Amino acid sequence: MTKNFSKRLDNLPIDIIQTIAQVDQSKNAWATGAELDREVLTRLKKSVLVTSTGASTRIEGAQLSDDEVEKLLRGMKLDKFRDRDKQEVLGYYELLNNVFDTYRSISFSESTIKFFHRELLKHVEKDTTHRGDYKKQENKVAMIDAAGNPIEIVFDTTPAYLTPKEMQEVVEWTQLELIEKKYHPLLIICNFLVEFLQIHPFTDGNGRLSRILTNLLLLQQGFEYMPYVSHEKLVEDNKPEYYIALRQSQKSFGTEKETIVPWLKFFLSIFLEQSKKAVELLSREQIEKLLSPQQEVVWKYLESVRESAPIAISEATDVPRPTINQVLTKLLRLKKIERIGSGRGTRYRVI
Repeated sequence: MTKNFSKRLDNLPIDIIQTIAQVDQSKNAWATGAELDREVLTRLKKSVLVTSTGASTRIEGAQLSDDEVEKLLRGMKLDKFRDRDKQEVLGYYELLNNVFDTYRSISFSESTIKFFHRELLKHVEKDTTHRGDYKKQENKVAMIDAAGNPIEIVFDTTPAYLTPKEMQEVVEWTQLELIEKKYHPLLIICNFLVEFLQIHPFTDGNGRLSRILTNLLLLQQGFEYMPYVSHEKLVEDNKPEYYIALRQSQKSFGTEKETIVPWLKFFLSIFLEQSKKAVELLSREQIEKLLSPQQEVVWKYLESVRESAPIAISEATDVPRPTINQVLTKLLRLKKIERIGSGRGTRYRVI
């Protein structure tokens, strides 16, 4: 019997609707805010790739810090860690980077999910036999301690023999609803994720893959700041609440009191925080993150003197005039400075 996924999304509490409205407001603020330079976005994305990779693999029991992840990705040896940890880090980093770069050309489908699973585990030697294939044996969802050991069963998952049928149903429902737009895309994505984690379709890698799919689906729905603020880090920072929300919602499924509300509240609160952090990247307090080191020198000089002419800025900072012009244009676009006068008498004042 096909599940009625849509029924869960009807008659939701008003606070969930309000949170979605706040997320949309932040999304619009990012879209209409100052355009960030490609150089800035590239630096932000590189940082998030490391942070997200470290966080997502640690949620599942890996032990590499962000610094150690970065060293590993630079080719440095980390002998004290398990090969499996290092292999999982490489797979996650490469797949997430691919999603960030090519999400517009990726179709959301079962074949994509299976391909992502193969890519996610392609460096993990122990997973060779089941990469990209739905599970053949039963598995469970368990909380993981700092050493990577299961400490508590959260819930039982879909039996292996039902997994292909249930995956087909939830993927087809998600595809259709994202086209028809009867529900807000965040609700549709939340419902897909909670079902995906309930099914737990693969022998291993389900949690990591769910976060990869989160990035893909949200990017495809216009949340274009996903590569610049780590979703995975926010989940890691709220890991106990993540498992509690899963347990509360998924244990209710199939009962008379079925509810997705606990999961929606958790997911949407995380995503609201992520969207606010994205908007903060445009604020005065975050300006240093948006400038190259040389451009930052110019900004700090302007902040100290409050007003100056381009030639004076160049002489005081020893930064070439072409770079001065570039950073002044950027700061004008960011609404951090204003132009006063014209021609040779042009000056720039900190707002």
